[in-house]
Amino acid sequence: MFVQLDSLDRRIFHLAVPALGALIAEPLFLLTDTAMVGHLGADALASLGVASTIINTVVGLLIFLAYATTPIVARRLGSGDRTGALSAGIDGLWLAGGLGVVIGVAGYLLTPLMIGFFPATDVVSAGATAYVTISWWGLPGMLIVLAATGVLRGLQDTKTPLVVAVAGFGANAGLNAVLIYGLGLGLEGSAWGTVIAQWGMALAFLLLILGQARISRARLLPGRLGLAAAARSGSWLLLRTVSLRVALVATVLVATAMGTKELAAWHIVFMLFSLLALALDGLSIAGQALTGYDLGAGNHATVRLVTNRLIRWGFLAGGALAAVTGLLSPVIPLVMTSDASLRSTLWPVIVLLGLTLPLSAFVFVLDGVLIGAGDGKYLAITGLLNVAMYAPMLWLAPLVVFGRDGVNLGGLLALEAAFGIGYIGARALTLGMRYRGEAWLVVGKTPS
Repeated sequence: MFVQLDSLDRRIFHLAVPALGALIAEPLFLLTDTAMVGHLGADALASLGVASTIINTVVGLLIFLAYATTPIVARRLGSGDRTGALSAGIDGLWLAGGLGVVIGVAGYLLTPLMIGFFPATDVVSAGATAYVTISWWGLPGMLIVLAATGVLRGLQDTKTPLVVAVAGFGANAGLNAVLIYGLGLGLEGSAWGTVIAQWGMALAFLLLILGQARISRARLLPGRLGLAAAARSGSWLLLRTVSLRVALVATVLVATAMGTKELAAWHIVFMLFSLLALALDGLSIAGQALTGYDLGAGNHATVRLVTNRLIRWGFLAGGALAAVTGLLSPVIPLVMTSDASLRSTLWPVIVLLGLTLPLSAFVFVLDGVLIGAGDGKYLAITGLLNVAMYAPMLWLAPLVVFGRDGVNLGGLLALEAAFGIGYIGARALTLGMRYRGEAWLVVGKTPS
């Protein structure tokens, strides 16, 4: 029994550890960008908060390009069809590139309308407009990176995405330092640095995957049936992601209405959430890849065994990160901003954020397992239910008012509690209920 459990752990960590590194890389460098922009002042930081919310919402809505591709590729690989797995991956890449061009053009034209949706000051709105306008040029590259990452995860390879992520986001940090300060481009320099880095990553992924496709003699042109299957499998995941983004955007809107400094503080808190909580998503990625592979191979019992182990590791990792966050809470604000009032306000909110991490880990693990099983319909429907449960808590958050150095600390604490405990807790409830049943455990080359 000991050997079996040890072997299972090695199988999980073989995928989870490199995935963890890749997932940490992006928010870590985003935090670096935030720190660079943060030293330009509260207005620039607030502008970045609005702009990143828009771009991340668009990219986040299309995360199905990775999440739908991973189980499709993994199931085919698990059934012994590597050529079919790569062909499905190529279809995903074509879909990503096409969507990137269409949505990028539409976004460029609609930028003023989207910025006007946020009740920010004229200075903040102008900075956000400049940043978003530049960022649309990198959207096709961003989406190709998403799809390519999903292909490699389905092929049980999380090491290559780690290498590309570290190289790409490392280049992004260096470019931003040169463009923001060296050339004096300020906030716009940060946007251009990200665009250049994303296209570099996309090119690297394309070269790698196309090379594997040629070796396996997989088709390189898109197949109509393959594109339709990729779009169909992603449709429910798109709705699931819409519910997530609605919750995130609504939270930013509440922070924006509180004031510029509250918005700046919330942007830092959310970037930390991306680093700390999404770091736990490495276990989710392992869950996606392993669940798809094992169900494709017909290993029903193994899926249960792997998921139980993933949940256990999730709670342990979440608890460890919670402790580290609490210990570093007085230091993090000093690194992230030079604004004295923000520094004195941030640390209690960061402590509360840390306490929510074990619950977030549980949610991420089960979300990944159900995505890997192709259970997108359930995730979509319950996603809407989760938002409905979150809305009253979000509405109440700004009503809590007590200040510190001119910043509404009470409102920020209530906002973090509403999101980290209320919304994440609602997701934990609906995911846990599904996992207890058997309906999601469908074996075979396809989930239907």
